[in-house]
Amino acid sequence: MAKERIPDWLNSSLWSTTPSVDDRLHRFSLSPTTTTTTAAAAVSEPIVQPTVPVSPPAAASRPQYTVTSQKYEFRDPIDKNSNNNSNDNDQNASPSGVSPDDISRQAQLLAELSKKVVNFRELRRIASQGIPDGAGIRSTVWKLLLGYLPPDRLQWSSELAKKRSEYKQFKEELLMNPTEITRKLEKSAVDDHSKSESSGLLSRSQVTHGEHPLSLGESSIWNQFFQDTEIIEQIDRDVKRTHPDMQFFSGDLPLAKSNQDALKDILIVFAKLNPGIRYVQGMNEILAPLFYVFRNDPDEEMAAAAEADSFFCFVELLSGFRDHFCKQLDNSTVGIRSTISRLSQFLKEHDEELWRHLEITTKVNPQFYAFRWITLLLTQEFNFADSLHIWDTLLSDPEGPLETLLRVCCAMLILVRRRLLAGDFTSNLKLLQNYPSSNISHLLYVANKLRSQASN
Repeated sequence: MAKERIPDWLNSSLWSTTPSVDDRLHRFSLSPTTTTTTAAAAVSEPIVQPTVPVSPPAAASRPQYTVTSQKYEFRDPIDKNSNNNSNDNDQNASPSGVSPDDISRQAQLLAELSKKVVNFRELRRIASQGIPDGAGIRSTVWKLLLGYLPPDRLQWSSELAKKRSEYKQFKEELLMNPTEITRKLEKSAVDDHSKSESSGLLSRSQVTHGEHPLSLGESSIWNQFFQDTEIIEQIDRDVKRTHPDMQFFSGDLPLAKSNQDALKDILIVFAKLNPGIRYVQGMNEILAPLFYVFRNDPDEEMAAAAEADSFFCFVELLSGFRDHFCKQLDNSTVGIRSTISRLSQFLKEHDEELWRHLEITTKVNPQFYAFRWITLLLTQEFNFADSLHIWDTLLSDPEGPLETLLRVCCAMLILVRRRLLAGDFTSNLKLLQNYPSSNISHLLYVANKLRSQASN
């Protein structure tokens, strides 16, 4: 039986979204028939560029990486290219002024980050409420929450230097054209020959068949190069489609071109280091917030190393979601369908009436809308500034981002429950694939309420 009554706090007018003309007509929506783990890259409404960017995620099959920061100096950034084309009807748009709560949180975060050893429990508590834009705080906090920076500040410089050097080596080894590799081998052969004349060692007189461009051997560097071409072309197409409304990512300006090249290199290196996953469409959308936040760090030295830092953070973040990108695991207990089923069960436990109407009465399969919500970590459902706020909460959860992500997704359904209960299959599917504007603070409040209810 459906529950006769839901908690009073859910009946508050704060949680109901007033029906209005949908202003997100340009958003990509996932087709109801989509069953693969290929996430659609989409952009919704005009994006508000926050003053300070976001931080990086992490890959899967690589070891856990830890990032450190060489300098720790906070300065208020001046974003001359800030895009203020926020939608007038968007209740999520950040206010132009800084609230007292933001000032207080910023002071608390700065105090915590200034300690010799960062208290992660306290850092998570403060950051979960949202990290104020400015002073480069989000960049540093995200790196800490993702495990890229260790709690001991004395280790930051050495760790950052080590990881950045490692990433540079990855690029030199993995992004090199086979022609360059062959040239190096030939040079090495000449050097070996000159040494062998005096040492009596046999020299390498020619390039082996495996390094020949026409070689079909599996170990051939040229054969591998041709196999990688298709993935590289896919990455290039997706990167060029990343947030087309933001000059930071799109356009003909040198900055946008440079940023696109950095995103592309990160994704190619990741694909080559993780052959079990390679590249899956949509990974560019998860990488974008991280790179944006790191690249806009007011500390020029930190901003200059944004590509390397973003790579390792991307690896760390993706390590918790890697199974969602493996098509072979779709139907397993760790695959995307299992996670979507958890969301369905979660909704049933907290609002059986809404669950029954969606899945029994109107037959709206959660896969039709939740697939994109989960695989892209809600980056396509809200404007860019709000998605950063949501990520503050996701990354702050000691249980891992997935648990909080499912609670936020459930809260999204509850926020529009009145419209869903009054809708049919078509209207409900359209609503959930083009999620309406809503207050992010209210959304996260509901999600937190669901956590406390579950614990009780």
